[in-house]
Amino acid sequence: MSWLTRVRNALPFMAKKTDGPDNLWHKCPACGQMVFMKEWEENLSVCPRCDYHGRIGPKARFAQLLDGGSCKLLPSPQVKEDPLKFRDSKRYTDRLKAARASTGEPDAMVNAQGKIEGHKVVVGVQDFAFMGGSMGTAVGAAFVAGAKEAIKQRCPYIVFTAAGGARMQEGILSLMQMPRATVAIQQLRAAGQPYIVVLTDPTTGGVTASYAMLGDVQIAEPKALIAFAGARVIQDTIREKLPEGFQRSEFLLEHGMLDMVVHRKELRAMLAKTLDYLTAQAA
Repeated sequence: MSWLTRVRNALPFMAKKTDGPDNLWHKCPACGQMVFMKEWEENLSVCPRCDYHGRIGPKARFAQLLDGGSCKLLPSPQVKEDPLKFRDSKRYTDRLKAARASTGEPDAMVNAQGKIEGHKVVVGVQDFAFMGGSMGTAVGAAFVAGAKEAIKQRCPYIVFTAAGGARMQEGILSLMQMPRATVAIQQLRAAGQPYIVVLTDPTTGGVTASYAMLGDVQIAEPKALIAFAGARVIQDTIREKLPEGFQRSEFLLEHGMLDMVVHRKELRAMLAKTLDYLTAQAA
């Protein structure tokens, strides 16, 4: 305890400084404003000042979307954790342990079964907090498992994407998840079940090049970064100046790559409306 703290605590007319929780405030990454954490959570992790849509994980997403009491988490498929015995500055197994400890999830994609305004669905959510949402064999296996469960339950499969691309620690095995997911989508369509994609910030790399762009309906959250390669890489390759915001969801909607851009507050209602239409068409 410092001299100043001892003097402060000894003075009867000075309020004593007490330890309090350090998570009362959230700093918006976009506008830099401090938002009271309770207000941030009540606003669905959307900044009330600038409308920035914060990144959220599977638990928060399921709570926002699925009808109360209907959420049932699906078991994550077991895969070989470190097939290449990969090591850079850290061992891959150590990185996995750290990611699991920080997120509480087995890997970067989690599936749940539930209902959206009475419509039975299977929902898969990628968690960017888990190693950047990177697509490895566990993500590929989870995607396939979610699609198979949707076929079994005879209901739509809704996937929320958030990824930095393929997981480099698994090399070619991570890239093999692209055709693997594509085959699962074809099986969904053969079974007559809708496949809906909601692209969130950021969705990039091999995920964008595969299942993120193969939905029957393509939805995105506002101002989400959606791309295959980085803007600087593209500009240096084609040697042309690119339009402002060309990798954001509004630009992609304008140029026909998306069907709609929906605010998080309106997403549940829009998904229910879309399911009304798709399931009626299927019937």
